[in-house]
Amino acid sequence: MLRKTLMGSCLLLSLLAVAGCRVKTTTTVATQSNANSNTTSVEGDPEMNVEMPMESEAEASQPTEEPAPTQPDNEPEPATETKPEMSIEKTPFGTTEDGREIDLYTCTNTNGLVVKLTNYGAIVVSVETPDRDDKLANITLGFDKLDSYLPRHPYFGATIGRYCNRIAKGKFTLDGQEYTLATNNDANHLHGGDAGFDKQVWKAEAVETGEGVGVKFTRRSADGEEGYPGNLDVTAVYTLTNSNELHMEFSATTDKATPCNLTNHNYWNLAGAGSGTNENHELQLESDKYLPVDDGLIPTGEFADVKGTPLDFSTVRTIGERLKQIDADPVGYDHCYVLRSQDGSLALAARVKDPSSGRVMEIYTTQPGIQLYTGNFLDGSEGGGGYNQYGAFCLETQHYPDSPNQPEFPTTILEPGETYKQTTVHKFSVE
Repeated sequence: MLRKTLMGSCLLLSLLAVAGCRVKTTTTVATQSNANSNTTSVEGDPEMNVEMPMESEAEASQPTEEPAPTQPDNEPEPATETKPEMSIEKTPFGTTEDGREIDLYTCTNTNGLVVKLTNYGAIVVSVETPDRDDKLANITLGFDKLDSYLPRHPYFGATIGRYCNRIAKGKFTLDGQEYTLATNNDANHLHGGDAGFDKQVWKAEAVETGEGVGVKFTRRSADGEEGYPGNLDVTAVYTLTNSNELHMEFSATTDKATPCNLTNHNYWNLAGAGSGTNENHELQLESDKYLPVDDGLIPTGEFADVKGTPLDFSTVRTIGERLKQIDADPVGYDHCYVLRSQDGSLALAARVKDPSSGRVMEIYTTQPGIQLYTGNFLDGSEGGGGYNQYGAFCLETQHYPDSPNQPEFPTTILEPGETYKQTTVHKFSVE
């Protein structure tokens, strides 16, 4: 009897010891997504009274069953962000009045930025970039269908040529011969005439490199087109890079001397197309001089200092700060600025920031000038996409307006055997 009592007491002490071990039991679980151990502790109450039933020798001789390992909470593994793949997709965009099929090219970089282009007019249809909260929005004015581009519109996103901006009275003299062009802007010639490059169907070829995707547009502007001399073979390459840059590279050759001045006519609103006016955008231009113009917006030939005038953006200013001080009808900026860099190298020309979204755009160019236009003629009409006055701004890199008639300006005459080549880069970021 005494022996059984002693054995029972020993068993009781052993079981209490086991219970004490179980209080300290921990389980370590390693997951694929985390090399660190997750440890779960289960603690008992030291004040708890435990009543242990007396066990028989047979029961005591049975091996003690180890507790099952504590299972970790079934927590979902953290989601891994999938980075977009660089891609270019070609889809139908519509048909011209003479039955030609037009395509839309959607370019996406590895950061998720999207640029859409069409071979009608070599037009930039949209540019989608993120704000400071990483929300994408289209920041250029345009249309979502081809039919809206076919009638006359404000050159939304178009490649402009053979000569961007104005030529006075639609005339110039070259090698002793006077040429007459279409006068489609009152008495003057504007942006290549009635059927400039923005109204032409271009050949298009998708371009993909290790650094970006885009489209190479080509066409021949025939001798006599819109009154210009010579057959001009033109290439415009638009590339969206993985560095969040939109590259625009223009080149051309001719078989007869001719003026050549190409640009792109994007209308920008960094807060998002249709989100309000451009007036709170902060602008800085790398320029100390501009070209004064007459009532027809033709340069007078003077190079004027911007200092002390409402045209001074040599330091950061909002576009709307002095916009209403501009003596023009309609009121607003439509001026060509003389850039500090004049050697043809790729140099910073402008920086714009929208404080509300944090979007920033820097423009680099090899061109000597940049035209600031603040959407003065936008009036909310259907042909203008319903966008109101000052609903966007343009920064068109170019040679100066009316250069064929102004010998003191850098030449825009392309000769046979020469190659016209200009590059502009738009770099997008957020702050």
